[in-house]
Amino acid sequence: MRKYLSGVIILALLTMIVSACGSGDSSSSSSSNTGTSSDTTQTTDQPKDGGNLIIGVAADPVILNPNYAGDRVSLTIDQALYAPLFQVNNGKKTFYLADSLEPSADKLTYTLKLKSGLTWHDGEKLTADDVVFTIDKILDEKQNSMLRGNFIIGGKPIQAVKVDDTTVEFKLPQVSPAFEATLVQVTPIPKHIFENEADIEKSPKNNTPVGSGPFKFKEYKTGEYVTLDRFDNYFGGKPHLDSITYRISKDANASNLALQNGEINMKYVDPQDAATIESTGNFEMKNYSEGRLSYLIFNENSDTGLLAKKEVREALSYALNREELIQVAYTSPDYADPAKSFVTPDGLYHDNNVTTYDNDVNKAKELLQANGATGKKLRIIVSGGNKAQEAIALYVQQKLKDVGVEVEIQSMDASAYSTKFTDPKATDYELAVGGYIMGFDPDAYSILYTSGSDSNYTHYSDKEVDQLFTQGASEADDAKRGEIYKKLQEKIASDAVIYPIAYTKTIVAVDKKFGGLDEAVLKPVVIFEDPSKLYLK
Repeated sequence: MRKYLSGVIILALLTMIVSACGSGDSSSSSSSNTGTSSDTTQTTDQPKDGGNLIIGVAADPVILNPNYAGDRVSLTIDQALYAPLFQVNNGKKTFYLADSLEPSADKLTYTLKLKSGLTWHDGEKLTADDVVFTIDKILDEKQNSMLRGNFIIGGKPIQAVKVDDTTVEFKLPQVSPAFEATLVQVTPIPKHIFENEADIEKSPKNNTPVGSGPFKFKEYKTGEYVTLDRFDNYFGGKPHLDSITYRISKDANASNLALQNGEINMKYVDPQDAATIESTGNFEMKNYSEGRLSYLIFNENSDTGLLAKKEVREALSYALNREELIQVAYTSPDYADPAKSFVTPDGLYHDNNVTTYDNDVNKAKELLQANGATGKKLRIIVSGGNKAQEAIALYVQQKLKDVGVEVEIQSMDASAYSTKFTDPKATDYELAVGGYIMGFDPDAYSILYTSGSDSNYTHYSDKEVDQLFTQGASEADDAKRGEIYKKLQEKIASDAVIYPIAYTKTIVAVDKKFGGLDEAVLKPVVIFEDPSKLYLK
């Protein structure tokens, strides 16, 4: 959840997708064996231009615009359609549209240099005007951007100023250690396409997107597929593949069968299915940490009002057992580590040594009885076909039944679930199973936990939390900043805002006919950072 939820993402939306392994600038190479006789060079798995990669996805994209996308499918497709300014992997920047980003001595101005000769898919020039336009629209309250809050520092907006066609200066109202982590979330959108649109998020121009990434939009057939063609003028070099097709398959079992039959070449695989897929011998299984938190959300805004009580949230948490949940949902601790903090282990100042409520049935019953929740009915929403979510929901249903609470499971397709989960006005459920990926700087989490944020899906509100996030965003001293975020982690944990389940690992199955996986760089949410590097062997 980028709003990453990645967002949720979230899903969320958001965004907030920073850490991965490797470098996007790697290239394949051949190996040589040298002896006393004539030298021989043997090459294997060399790139072949041409071919189509078919990726299985679980739902239709919600929106093909990177600055509004929060679901995994939209973000994955947008990664091929739109190029970012830069990315960060293991603390090291990989520049894409940008050539450099340099702070001033006082850290109040950041100068971004774009590569020269950049173009959009329609042939129009991509310049500093597009970057400034993108930032201005993020800051425009009428545009309802999920990223807006991260560009407000100390109550004042960051300013993006064009210096020349390839140079933009970002002027900060005060020092912000989180600024680069905020900027890495931004993907420029074309000014000439959107400048006259009153509501970019709802613009029909998102249906035929014009991007700057390695692949350009060709066709979208709802419920079936999205197809992108190679963009020959991609600044990173002409991609190897002719096209990428995202095949929409909402049924996980049918999708797995299509994978094994060769109708799909790549997809995410649930832990429950990994052994079966791997046993065919036809797939390379890529397991990696996305910096993702799997969690149970407590919707304090539900029309029953029950979850607004901290004691009820504590009681529901006490009824559960984190280790059991991991086994049920992820089959093995190899695929998930127990989570207690809302910050993931890849994030700065992560602290899993915080208050937790779990595995105390008697305490759960006592708190439920004292707060009038015994015998009540709760509704939990899940994304149908997501085996981990479905397993978690069934477990929660049984465990809460044991303490006197009935749970109704509402399963819906991934698109409907994302819409419901991210709707700030949704009051017709109490519980939801979700996950998010927020990146390495904890300031990104502010959109999830501060009062009134559009991405605050719990509807939790606490003035101390709001103040701590504000302080953390502008504190330049690293030790002091660390203490602020440790306080935040303890405060949110002790208030039982969510029930953290696990920091999960992601499994991707890739047909062995395809190479360039390391060069393309496995990336949270979007599978690959630079799909131009993928090729048929």
